[in-house]
Amino acid sequence: MSRYRGSVCRLCRREQLKLFLKGDRCYTDKCSMETKPYVPGPHGVNRRRGKQSEYGSQLREKQKVKRLYGVQEKQFRLIFSKAAGQKGKTGANLLILLERRLDNIVYRMGFARSLAEARQLVKHSHIRINGKKNNIPSALVKVEDVVSVREKSQNVAFIKESLESSDRKGLPGWLSVDSKAFSGRVVAFPKRDQITIPIQEQFIVELYSR
Repeated sequence: MSRYRGSVCRLCRREQLKLFLKGDRCYTDKCSMETKPYVPGPHGVNRRRGKQSEYGSQLREKQKVKRLYGVQEKQFRLIFSKAAGQKGKTGANLLILLERRLDNIVYRMGFARSLAEARQLVKHSHIRINGKKNNIPSALVKVEDVVSVREKSQNVAFIKESLESSDRKGLPGWLSVDSKAFSGRVVAFPKRDQITIPIQEQFIVELYSR
């Protein structure tokens, strides 16, 4: 989690919109977007940004998506290659593959307060897919898969707290959750219009097409 601690709120301020990278903190008045609603920089020097080049806009969008989903460059390239090999629009395929990652599903279902926290839950074997242990954050979840918290971990305080506060975040329509059973199900793969994070994926496609 510490890898993103110093920069996630700066990313929100640079994009001038909430990306909800710090979990519950983003829903309070302690959110950086509430306390410092301008782009980062000394004494507000960078509050007005000049025109950016086409390449700069494309690169910035890719970096934003990498940070949002917590993936490294090599991993991101592999996901993009897989998306490009599928039928349909490459940009939409890319986002759908990222949404299907196990760590993202755990976060979307409300078992963790942030994506980084969800990744730790998966790595430490707190999560089950169809009753079987899976400690790979990048594992792709399929339709009808059941994602659950292992029985011994259901008393972990922050998991309970996260589920209690998950109503504020809302649940994507392609997922269902039974909070009492500490489990959820993938009803369908997400469609592009169900991914509400502000991303211009076409910029990323254009960047890799250079």
